[in-house]
Amino acid sequence: MYFNSMNNTVVFKTKNLCKAYGSTIAIKDVSLRVEMGQIFGILGPNGSGKTTTLSIATGIIDADNGDFQWFDSFPDHNSRKKIGSLIEIPNFYPYLNLVQNLNLISKIKDLGTDDTSRVLKLVKLYDRRYSKFKTLSLGMKQRLGIAAAMLGDPEVMVLDEPTNGLDPEGIVEVRDLIISEAKRGKTILMASHILSEVEKVCSHVAILKNGKLLEQGSVSSIIKGKVSLEISADDINALYEALKACELVDSIKHEVDGFLIELNDDSSATELNAYLFSKSIILSKIIHHKKSLESQFLKLVKDNQT
Repeated sequence: MYFNSMNNTVVFKTKNLCKAYGSTIAIKDVSLRVEMGQIFGILGPNGSGKTTTLSIATGIIDADNGDFQWFDSFPDHNSRKKIGSLIEIPNFYPYLNLVQNLNLISKIKDLGTDDTSRVLKLVKLYDRRYSKFKTLSLGMKQRLGIAAAMLGDPEVMVLDEPTNGLDPEGIVEVRDLIISEAKRGKTILMASHILSEVEKVCSHVAILKNGKLLEQGSVSSIIKGKVSLEISADDINALYEALKACELVDSIKHEVDGFLIELNDDSSATELNAYLFSKSIILSKIIHHKKSLESQFLKLVKDNQT
């Protein structure tokens, strides 16, 4: 996870964004805040509103209600030139090669064609630069879409499922590329359902379900919570009695050879170990169960079942 703080300058924000397709609500009252230098992930299951939110942000579709701003102003031609985007499946001409496709996009964006080689090298497609688009694998097509988003070296990159179709090696390469761009001062706004990757890459996240914003904030603040420990001792009965009397412990669950416990907020494993030692109990096993973004995501989604 990488975060390059830029003095809390707001790059993108939304206020009560709403969009419906007939009777189907895509997003409802979504308010986001993305600051410069953040890698901001929008998370959610299929149909949660991730792509709709990014499509509104990039001008592909219009919101029904609410508004959004880029760089503290409503979007215009100048602000859009600072944004590179990849939304859904990349759309290129199948019978043109990679250089021709990117040069065409560059001309449409009034960028010239000087940047084509650079971005192809960054996404490791330079050796295939004269291959026709139709000959590429799904993963290569996705990487070409990322290359197109990087043309002109934009200040912001908006990426919808950037690792879609990639093999494990390709996922690592895209992850490293995103972090590298962030280190260069870029702000990244991305949607993904691969929670483990988001936790490795993103500094901040927003969690959507059924078009509603459940939570947003830094990854560290969202996964922060009570400490879970798997513990055991030679004298299980004495351990259990000590745990029941301990003010540090919030819950106790019996396991095959010990207990799975959850500590109260602001309590630590070190404090518990010291308490048990004072009761002449020596732990034979102590395993710290680190909370993950995935576990918190699943809990949030479960707690907001409709």
